[in-house]
Amino acid sequence: MGNGETDTSQATRPLTDLDIGCSFALRASVATHAVMLFEPHGTARALIADSRLETFGDAAQVPSEAYVDSFGNACRRITVAPGQTTVRYLARANVVDVPDEVVEQAELASPIDLPDEVLQFLVPSRYCESDQVAELAWSTFGSIDPGWKRVQSVCDWVHDRTVFRYGSSSPGYSALGVLESGVGVCRDFTHLAIALCRALNVPTRYVFGYLPDIGVPDPGTPMDFCAWMEVFLDGRWFTFDPRNNQRRIGRVVIGRGRDAADVAMVTSFGQIDMVAMTVWAELGSGDSWKDATAPGRHGPGLVN
Repeated sequence: MGNGETDTSQATRPLTDLDIGCSFALRASVATHAVMLFEPHGTARALIADSRLETFGDAAQVPSEAYVDSFGNACRRITVAPGQTTVRYLARANVVDVPDEVVEQAELASPIDLPDEVLQFLVPSRYCESDQVAELAWSTFGSIDPGWKRVQSVCDWVHDRTVFRYGSSSPGYSALGVLESGVGVCRDFTHLAIALCRALNVPTRYVFGYLPDIGVPDPGTPMDFCAWMEVFLDGRWFTFDPRNNQRRIGRVVIGRGRDAADVAMVTSFGQIDMVAMTVWAELGSGDSWKDATAPGRHGPGLVN
């Protein structure tokens, strides 16, 4: 595949059935248009064996339309009618049953050698003020060999100095805020690590998606969407996860962009209240993916 994207061909690799999905309960006082992201990214489409989308309101079914944005994200346009509207997505994904790839010898290219479309992931963005953390980045990581080792050192540093705390984030909370306060949720860990990497001339993009708890202890909290990052080394993109700081199994990408502003779950053109949100990503069997009320899927998730 071009532009450094990972080939999703899995013909010779072990697979695991994964049930993924989400349910949003939205309320509006007047008809309000919105764009939502919850369906797998175009590069993850080959993972999806089957899926179903349900949109309905207090009175009737609610129509929706899909389009693909400039980052390849599958966006869903919907008009939330007065009252409550439910948007529910269910799917069976066939994910590779191995952790995220590790290539410790992967090297960093000079900006002059980067593809045109990668350059945008070197510059500051709304939530990743790389220009304002450049001095910190170079004084802290400049002596570390460029490439994989330097990126991993950034992730270690962010992971070790930042406390994960539900409810600590806000729509205006950026990398500088995380740096100052030392607390955040997964998107905040990711924004800070992205800002530091870009300051070090490492192309880095924001990613969010479904992440099951395969091979790790049950955290004992409701499932939620997860944010992580991808860096461009050796001519392709690699996954790094500052929040969990470990290689994981079963990621299904929903959105990619410069930061969270490019991949908001709900972008509304007027007032829409989120009454509840539930997310699931868990091992499946048979037709379990079709059941949105299966055990372990109850209770609102927390937007992180």
